[in-house]
Amino acid sequence: MDAEFWLERWREGRTHFHQQEVMPLLCKHWPALQVPAGARVLVPLCGKSLDMPWLASQGFGVLGVEISPLAVEQFFAEHGLQPAVRDSDQGRHYVAGDIEIICGDIFELNAQTLAGCRGVYDRAALIALPADMRPAYVDHVYGQLPEGCAGLLITLDYPQEQMQGPPFSVPDDEVQTLFASRTSASVLERRDILPDEEKFLRAGVQRLDTVVYRLATGR
Repeated sequence: MDAEFWLERWREGRTHFHQQEVMPLLCKHWPALQVPAGARVLVPLCGKSLDMPWLASQGFGVLGVEISPLAVEQFFAEHGLQPAVRDSDQGRHYVAGDIEIICGDIFELNAQTLAGCRGVYDRAALIALPADMRPAYVDHVYGQLPEGCAGLLITLDYPQEQMQGPPFSVPDDEVQTLFASRTSASVLERRDILPDEEKFLRAGVQRLDTVVYRLATGR
């Protein structure tokens, strides 16, 4: 699965994964992470998520990373923001107030940028990547975050053979394996969401849980 897959989704408006409200699990569990006020929070594969303005409203700087220029431009337009724009070897940077979005490849983020983050919110990144890409993603992103960085990870757990991703199933044993060398991943909540997910019901999926993890990242 390459960047063109997601670029095409945004061009064609097939963005059912975009939520029209702030993720309730973010509001519920983020305060417990005790990320320092004013700290920068990384939001990988952010799309135009409403979770970013919520984080900014809580007093954090937000660093989103998104491959689609359409998603980035729609985000700022829909919030009535006029971002300053500059280019770097990581992509095109859009900055307005406490929110910066880098339009580029998550794998191009450098160590200096990641070292400036004290929090990470991963709702849509890990589950968007197929199994063969997930180890490289975790190694590149989480492997370069500073010691003591706190994170909130939200995954899906369902029988992968019953539906083709994305979003993909990332069961707990895989989460623990992926993060074992650089962080602890503690389950905060597991919730059955199948009755509310029409796409999964239509596909015949028989079990669907969302799982929230608290991450303590860095070496």
